[in-house]
Amino acid sequence: MSDQRQRQVDAIRRHIGEVENDLVDELVAGRIDRREFLRRGSVLGLSLSSLGVLAGCAAPNVTRVSPPQTKPPKAGGTIRTGIVAPAAALDPIMISDEGGLAVLGQSAQYLVWSDKNLTLRPVLAESWTHDHTGRVWTFKIRRGVSFSDGTPMTAEDVAATFNRLSDPKVGSNALSNFDGVLSKGNTKAIDPYTAQFTLDAPNGNFPYLVSSDNYNSVVLPKNYDGGWDKTFLGTGPWKLESFTPNQGVSYGRNPRYWGQPTVAERSEVTFYAEEQAQTLGILGNQVDVVAHYSVSGGRALITNPDVRTTQFRSSSHRQIHMRTDKEPFADKRVRQAMALLLDRRALVNGLLATKSDYGNDSPFAPVFQSTNQSVRQRQLNVAMAKQLLEAAGKGAGFSTQLLTLTHFELPDLAQVVQNDVSVAGINLKLSILDPGSYYGSSKFGTSPWLDSTMGITDYGHRGVPNLLLTAPLSSKGPWNAAHFRNPQYDQLVAHYVAALDLGAQRAAAGKIQELLLDETPVMFPYFYYFLTGARLNVSGVETTAMGHVDLSRAGFA
Repeated sequence: MSDQRQRQVDAIRRHIGEVENDLVDELVAGRIDRREFLRRGSVLGLSLSSLGVLAGCAAPNVTRVSPPQTKPPKAGGTIRTGIVAPAAALDPIMISDEGGLAVLGQSAQYLVWSDKNLTLRPVLAESWTHDHTGRVWTFKIRRGVSFSDGTPMTAEDVAATFNRLSDPKVGSNALSNFDGVLSKGNTKAIDPYTAQFTLDAPNGNFPYLVSSDNYNSVVLPKNYDGGWDKTFLGTGPWKLESFTPNQGVSYGRNPRYWGQPTVAERSEVTFYAEEQAQTLGILGNQVDVVAHYSVSGGRALITNPDVRTTQFRSSSHRQIHMRTDKEPFADKRVRQAMALLLDRRALVNGLLATKSDYGNDSPFAPVFQSTNQSVRQRQLNVAMAKQLLEAAGKGAGFSTQLLTLTHFELPDLAQVVQNDVSVAGINLKLSILDPGSYYGSSKFGTSPWLDSTMGITDYGHRGVPNLLLTAPLSSKGPWNAAHFRNPQYDQLVAHYVAALDLGAQRAAAGKIQELLLDETPVMFPYFYYFLTGARLNVSGVETTAMGHVDLSRAGFA
């Protein structure tokens, strides 16, 4: 490192906090790589310029990955994109599906963007800081931003947005992220361009909860009272031209946009109710981009020479829950046996065509920085499974129902699980419902999902595991289909959530991972990759594993 660069590094380190300096020490020691440093540093609020300078401290043996160089697209034209059809009305506060959030992000924006590498980038927030406890987070709001109707955006709009989303009476879809984290009234506009969040408890990953990962958190005017699907109001690069429910949306450039104008002059987003139709759409040149496709429904695109597939790791997964409070899964040895009977290698190589990471029966996906990699990977072990079943008094096997829904590869996964466990005399009777019937009210007592003895459920990507640790697994979790109640687990999760530094997070994560391997309330067989398809003459499309698709820089060669 040159003397000048060293002086720059020293100057920055004198002005940052203890937690941030600990992160730099991790980088210097080679315990994290440059990408991990950039990701965690962005969460803590280090500026892009500071991150760039400090990243030069990386140990020489740390691999640095350069992004592929692509020719920038030409300005003009209409970019045509296919997405899964929104499942419900386009209400920013209530949207809960991939199609809905993909539409929402075209004309509305977030304080922070969580990219495909889980690095946070400033959008409507220019920067953010935290106090020494991680309980108070302060965001500097970008100046010179207007909504598409010409109304200036200020910190008052930011405060109103998050007080609205955290209000139980409003009942927003974002409440699952804010429950126990942020209460109504605790987001305040300190001045026109400063918003401050005072949390219910310390949270080391809080910026993700106000980012695009919390997809309902687009900033809306302080006086917003509904009717978004008539205006598509927001601060984003695109402005509504026309919207036809169940068919699609057309956009033009937003003349009031605070950033660079879009590369393409127009954007047309087409809704597809079925993945097969979406696949045929790009193969038949009806669309230029397929924002997201699965291996099961879009296998023809993977090897097609006219389609360029972009893939990246994600935390998207399937959960196979087992009711811990009733037979046949009340004994944890039975649950352990079920997990040992799963042939994960066959699932990843066959069902997922290698487009997946292995799951290890906890929400800690390999893509998460805080995942403790020292925890052993659970492997197929039929002999051990049979011993556990014998010890639990179920050596002769048993019968029970396995419930799931018609969604991507879930019916196929159910059949594989049924076959895998049959070698131990276990008879799973499959029941496959449509999504509406499966989820029911999504409340205990009136939801087949939450009331079933055993079921397989789809879970979307998150940039950090916080929500996945609480909602489906904590004692009071609203999605706790396994009915798992373990005070030690709840305490470990509280420690993990409160931790600011990566070392403390990994230490807590390791304890959580080991506890869940022992208790096995839920099996996590794999974390599948996010796949995007585009025609060869298209570049500049940015997607995230959450399902966002940024078309502002997309165009044609």
